[in-house]
Amino acid sequence: MSPSFLGKNHFENKSKIERKNQGFKLKLVKALIANHGMTNAEICKHLKISAPKTLELINTLAEAGILEQNEKGSSIGGRKPILNKLKSNTFFIVCIEVELYRVKMTIVDNTNTFVHADTSSFLLTKDWSSAIELNRLLANFVRSSGIAWSSILAVGISMPGLINNNSGRNHTYMMHPDEHVSLQDYFSTQFDKPTFIINDVKSAAIAELKFGMAKRRKDVLVILMDWGIGLGVIMDGRLRNGTAGFSGEMGHMPFVEDGTLCYCGKKGCLETVASGVALVRMAKEGIQSGEDSLLNELSEQEIENIEPQQVIEAANKGDQYAISILSFIGEKLGKGIAALVQLFNPELIILSGKIAEANQYITIPIQQAINTYCMTQLKNMARVELSELGADAGAKGIAHIAFEKYFDSLISSIETYV
Repeated sequence: MSPSFLGKNHFENKSKIERKNQGFKLKLVKALIANHGMTNAEICKHLKISAPKTLELINTLAEAGILEQNEKGSSIGGRKPILNKLKSNTFFIVCIEVELYRVKMTIVDNTNTFVHADTSSFLLTKDWSSAIELNRLLANFVRSSGIAWSSILAVGISMPGLINNNSGRNHTYMMHPDEHVSLQDYFSTQFDKPTFIINDVKSAAIAELKFGMAKRRKDVLVILMDWGIGLGVIMDGRLRNGTAGFSGEMGHMPFVEDGTLCYCGKKGCLETVASGVALVRMAKEGIQSGEDSLLNELSEQEIENIEPQQVIEAANKGDQYAISILSFIGEKLGKGIAALVQLFNPELIILSGKIAEANQYITIPIQQAINTYCMTQLKNMARVELSELGADAGAKGIAHIAFEKYFDSLISSIETYV
């Protein structure tokens, strides 16, 4: 189904009543996607409209062939409520997860179903060259998907770095020589689709809030442990972005006095002793110094390109050196988390990302450090859990954010003319 049904073009030429109806239609489609379906009563309440108006909107979507109705749950002594849902494969979002050394692309439909996915080698650079390479990879990915480009509403790109929510500019990676060039605007032009640049930790936190363990909870910290360390702050049931979207840079908290130089330019950041980068550095140092470890069986090429997952695999096989450096990282990370518990008083701390896959080898030292450095009253309220979303978390979060931003922009444009 083409997005043209949404009527995003030329609505300024319509009457005030037509524009208002179009706004209700867009709000309904957005709500049906976000809530995975709604009853008539729920729609009335959400849109604050009458039952007849609700039926009119539902009929409009049904006549367009994009809405289906199913009985919902059970009822006591009466007819079961009808659940209104958008049909699968109606609208699509391209979700791009950019990491330091690879990029994962996924096409997600309006029912949160993964339609097509692929992973490619990639080198994320500070300069503009990786933006050009990403443009090429996306073109190849879409061609191989078999999904018509006209059916795709928007593109969402999650990546590490300081990403400005307002301008869509990354101040850490993919920086254009001209500081006025926005990464978001560049990709929107190249892809000819609305494109949204999202910090990777924010997308992980949204995934937990909407689909994971943070759902229906008010105060949660989401710690993304990959090559770097990031924090998603959920307070009062909402993700907190900060003034420009830079909140949660816990990896760059000052941690070690006159410590190792961090890529951000400061010395002794938490990431220099507790991150995927730190884990790999310690693994290489251990191999070079002759530590007894399964990692010594790696070839020179494999050692040069070692990744956190290989250290975790060695730990799972009982490698004491791998276990010890994971424990070291967990203790430092736990000390940093303890400071956050003191600040935010969360009910839940969710650990996600590659290093979370180390399970007890990372969670136990983290919990021990929290117990050591945190006030008893606060630590007893905060449970530490591993994310249950796995590798799908990134794309789920990106898709939710991109759908919301896409419809919000259309609704805002229409309301300008109402």
